[in-house]
Amino acid sequence: MAPKPPKTPAKAKPAPAKQAVKKQAVKKTVAKKDVVVPVAKPVLADVRAKIDQIDRNIQSLIAERAQFAHQVGKAKGKLAAAVDYYRPEREAQVLRMVVDRNEGPLSDEVLVHVYREIMSACLAQQEPLKIGYLGPEGTFSQQAVLKHFGRSAMGLPMASIEEVFQEVEAGNADFGVVPVENSGQGTIQITLDMFLTSNLKICGEVELRVQQFLMSRSGRIDDIERIYAHPQSFMQTSAWLRANLPKAEKIPVSSNAEGARRARNADDAAAIGGESAGHVYGLKKVVTKPIQNDADNTTRFLVIGRQFFPTSGHDRTSVLVFIHDKPGALFDVLSPFARHGISMNRIESRPSHQAKWEYGFFIDLAGHIEDESMQAALAELKAHSAEIKVLGSYPVAVP
Repeated sequence: MAPKPPKTPAKAKPAPAKQAVKKQAVKKTVAKKDVVVPVAKPVLADVRAKIDQIDRNIQSLIAERAQFAHQVGKAKGKLAAAVDYYRPEREAQVLRMVVDRNEGPLSDEVLVHVYREIMSACLAQQEPLKIGYLGPEGTFSQQAVLKHFGRSAMGLPMASIEEVFQEVEAGNADFGVVPVENSGQGTIQITLDMFLTSNLKICGEVELRVQQFLMSRSGRIDDIERIYAHPQSFMQTSAWLRANLPKAEKIPVSSNAEGARRARNADDAAAIGGESAGHVYGLKKVVTKPIQNDADNTTRFLVIGRQFFPTSGHDRTSVLVFIHDKPGALFDVLSPFARHGISMNRIESRPSHQAKWEYGFFIDLAGHIEDESMQAALAELKAHSAEIKVLGSYPVAVP
């Protein structure tokens, strides 16, 4: 029998080899994706050097801005006093541009505060503004002055809101800052009543977030037998006081700072007010958290002066309207504003002090007295009112 021919070796199958290559390639790709490239840590000295250079640039630009602000004063010519150089509508426009340009990381409020101080310092090159406010030092009114005019203005603490009006009218203060309403407790009536007889104008507004703290010399709640505070502050903290100090005597005073001044003299006394009052009069917080009823407690202040200012582009107008006693009188007052497309922000009635049972209506309107629609509405209103008094047209508060 002839031998069998040798078997031809089988050809290698290419598929598995290709699959292996593919698998290997996949593994390599995965391996590449898993690679973490280390990022070099910044050198602290280099970062600080860069910050120093930026600070030099900022300082140089602030000096340049101050020089141009001085040139603005020269362009206006020789004026009587610092108040003649101040333009609230221009400041409002500058601050709104700051907010519009802001892309972080700092908040709008922080940047507005920085620019307020820069503008305040530039204006003080002529002469510091003198601003009257309800004192003594450490009140929320003083905080409103600092927020609106900056620390280069000269604050003049007064004993009462009436005195603030009187000093501005007499020219001893360039402007005054007075509280007008609280978000939780409503209107401060004495401020509205002053406008019934005063010829001062509203030149601006300030919105201040108000946090009320309980403070005492010892800082111990068990020691407290009496509490000093402004009546508004007692109302704003009524719930906490009822729950925690129901037996403590509540003594109203002209301002929270005055309450803090009194409370510093005895361990059994406490005061309600802002942190600044505690720092000024050496008081400690009895509890670390604010004690106001409303967490978003905000007070609105008015800036009062002796003249009107031009429009800033986003304004509010306040008017005082005395009406005839007849059916539908209030409807007749409000209708012209609706017909001319003017939004009403607030309305408040007060006794006119001119005749028994006659009232004046304080109305806040969106827009400026120079607007055609505002002038048309007020002209139409004259036929339905005994008297119209424009209290002021001023920029809406910038945060």
